[in-house]
Amino acid sequence: MSKDTEIDMKDVELNELDQGELRMTGDGPATDGLRAEKNRSSVKLEVLDEVVKFTGLSKEELMKVSGTPGWVRTRWVLLMLFWLCCVGMLARAIVIIVQAPRCKPIPEMIWWNQGPLYQISDLGAFNHNKGIKGVVEVLDRLNQLKVKGLVLGPLHTVQQDRVDTLNLVSMDPGVGTDQDLLVLLDMAHQKGISVVLNLTPNPGVDPWFSPDLLPEVLDNLGFAAKHWLGMGVDGVQVSGLAAASSSPDWSKVQGVVQGNGTEHDVKKRALIGVEDGLDSSDVSHLLSSSGVDLMLSDILNTPADSGIQRAKSIQDLISTQKQSSLAWGLGGTRGNHLASMVERPELVRLYQLLLFTLPGTPVFNYGDEIGIVDQGSTSPQMLWYTEAENQTAQAQKTCSWFKTLSALRGEERSLLHGDYFPLHSSSSSLAFLRLWDQDERYVTAVNWGSTPATLYMALDHPGILI
Repeated sequence: MSKDTEIDMKDVELNELDQGELRMTGDGPATDGLRAEKNRSSVKLEVLDEVVKFTGLSKEELMKVSGTPGWVRTRWVLLMLFWLCCVGMLARAIVIIVQAPRCKPIPEMIWWNQGPLYQISDLGAFNHNKGIKGVVEVLDRLNQLKVKGLVLGPLHTVQQDRVDTLNLVSMDPGVGTDQDLLVLLDMAHQKGISVVLNLTPNPGVDPWFSPDLLPEVLDNLGFAAKHWLGMGVDGVQVSGLAAASSSPDWSKVQGVVQGNGTEHDVKKRALIGVEDGLDSSDVSHLLSSSGVDLMLSDILNTPADSGIQRAKSIQDLISTQKQSSLAWGLGGTRGNHLASMVERPELVRLYQLLLFTLPGTPVFNYGDEIGIVDQGSTSPQMLWYTEAENQTAQAQKTCSWFKTLSALRGEERSLLHGDYFPLHSSSSSLAFLRLWDQDERYVTAVNWGSTPATLYMALDHPGILI
């Protein structure tokens, strides 16, 4: 083999070796394409990173731009717009406040306007002949009824129609002692319950014995009122108001009761008058002339078929007197119980509703919350809640209704001191609206007749907005 041939063969081997190495090392065209593709991907990612990243303007650049006229004008325009918006919102708020309806001022609420008065004429019948101590035992239960005032007695010693036995500052031993009364006053006041004494001198036909004795008896009454009020009693109640207030000596009693408090006394003392047999105009006149704080009459004790007259009497009193001076009750002037005064026993809850929703102070006798009935000349024995076996289901239901109404009246301004609008009246039915400012409104509709009644409500009064 010639020398030239050997050289050519070596070149072929070297070429084959180079191609193998290229394949092994990836230096071939395919590998170059892949590397180029990778490089292109890397470049793309680096470009994207540079696009997302934002460094903003430097301080020098900002200072240079901020002083240009365009930016200065822009800042002033935005500042002016900001203050104009603030002033506009302030002006709008002022307009809304000025144009908003004013809340009515809350009238003065004296304690006898805040809840029912609860009369206990016979303390022996009230709680098993325990007298004043028996009242103390059940104060928690009376508090559950939301009672705001107790009217006790008469408690003084007197024999019927015998003025020589009258002693208005001496308590009947069968009722209790002065110390018992002090305990009652302390515990009742802790529960927000006031205590009033019925100082009507004579429990007989004439509360003042006779017209000739009236001046003397009024002097005794004034002295007794000063004595009991000094012990912490919250008021005095007397019957026969028309006769008493007609005497020139009546002003002395007024001065003792209504002017008895000192400058440190916050709680007002109550002078309560009771009179029956008067129409609404006479009641209004007597209320104004006597100067009592609260007056209880019997104008609701009308025949069952005189609903229109009853509605008129209510309207007459409400339109001529302050609500705080009006007291409502059935039988309260003579100590009779509600269940004995209504047309049918099942109407007790209806009349409870009426008394609690009329403008003024509702007055009940003990046992009216469960519907006990009078027993002739003998005071009926009170059946307490612990004696469940002695109470009928109807009595328990009546008591629950009483509690609900009393609580509602104490919470709702419309019932406490709201305006009164008559809506309907007929011989056996009555309806009216109670409302106060923007508070809840209440419509009372009662039918004491024996048949269903259709009530046509007159809702076109200018003060009624439905």
